[in-house]
Amino acid sequence: MLFKVGDKVVYPMHGAGVIEAIEEREILGERREYYVLRFPIGSNMKVMVPIDNCQEIGLRRVIDKTEVQSIIKLLCSSCTAMPTNWNHRYRANLEKIKSGNIYAVAEVVRNLGRRERERGLSSGEKRMLENAKQILISELVLAMEMQEEEARQLLDRAFA
Repeated sequence: MLFKVGDKVVYPMHGAGVIEAIEEREILGERREYYVLRFPIGSNMKVMVPIDNCQEIGLRRVIDKTEVQSIIKLLCSSCTAMPTNWNHRYRANLEKIKSGNIYAVAEVVRNLGRRERERGLSSGEKRMLENAKQILISELVLAMEMQEEEARQLLDRAFA
């Protein structure tokens, strides 16, 4: 097993959570072991992730405190080139978010945040920006052991 109860992990597209339990369940006639994750930010939802699929899913450990500084630097850095076509830009950003890589998610937050201030965003990109921010905030909260509001303020300061 890669993880144990109490480990802080990131589930791509959902954000950071804590492994609350490891359970064996029979689903669709197949008996498997699952990590039971609780996501403290947002809806406080729980998700069951099959242990034997966690690598394909992209489940990984939350970054450590030293990596948070790298994320803040990335948020303060210049934007990377983005496709001008809305559809291509949306798909490229979605792939970055799906990757589960915190640096890629931070890049989406930075680029869309700047684009929003300069030109505005479509409703789809606004939702994507909020989703990416929520994923980033959830990981900052667990990495730095801070409250959600503190993590939001940290992001806001990075953009100031």
